[in-house]
Amino acid sequence: MLKKALAAVLCGVLTTACFTGCGNGTKTVGDSADTDTDTSSSASSSDTDTDTEDSASYVISEVANFTAPEEGEQIIIMNIQDYGEVKIKLFPEYASEGVENFVELAKEGYYDGLTFHRVISDFMIQGGDPTGTGTGGESIWGGKFDGGTDSHLIHAAGALAYANSGDTSTNGSQFYIVTGALYDADTVDQMGEYYGVEYSDEAKDVYAELGGTPWLDGYYTIFGQVYEGLDIIYEIQDVETDSNDKPVEDVIIESVTVGEYDGEELHWYISDYE
Repeated sequence: MLKKALAAVLCGVLTTACFTGCGNGTKTVGDSADTDTDTSSSASSSDTDTDTEDSASYVISEVANFTAPEEGEQIIIMNIQDYGEVKIKLFPEYASEGVENFVELAKEGYYDGLTFHRVISDFMIQGGDPTGTGTGGESIWGGKFDGGTDSHLIHAAGALAYANSGDTSTNGSQFYIVTGALYDADTVDQMGEYYGVEYSDEAKDVYAELGGTPWLDGYYTIFGQVYEGLDIIYEIQDVETDSNDKPVEDVIIESVTVGEYDGEELHWYISDYE
């Protein structure tokens, strides 16, 4: 009864739309050439069980998203046509294959000229599909790969992760950048109870102060965090879209390149631009 009641609350109050008719009460991020892209997520690692009701099976303690990059560290620079430049810190120590895949695709020019084909305000912006439909794309190894999850990284606003079609073994080239909304500690705890996730006070503070999509934690491979240009991501999330959440006017990724952090000021929070 608790799960059914909470699912209804999450669907009716915490989200403005559900990709699969509120089957699990949340928005998910789909990516599949074989199934509908509005696929519900399922557990992506052996220590994650969304049916756990009495105790958490995915524990988030320390949050690494906002660890400052070291000078000379590899970063991603994404130029979005008509919007500007977004810079992203990578986390190879927590998502080695996820970082390797994205970096190598970027070096090949794979993402240059592609679009953000799905944009949902207070949720995320999604791109990386060469077909622009949400059904295409592949990894550097061909097809899909399993990037796993790591509890040091959470779905805070600005987090960069791979879309999948049910679990992290179906990662390809499609990615999303979180915008999300603000959630107080009690709400995050309710989500955690429902999904079998235990959140540290640090993680709850992040969701309360910066926002994000906490219900996605443990189900998608997070491998980066925006530290410059978060204001651009927030601007894009509010573009006009059609009934399929596709922007009416294309939002084009002009280029994605690999660079080095040169010690510039960090802007993790949207308030840094205000």
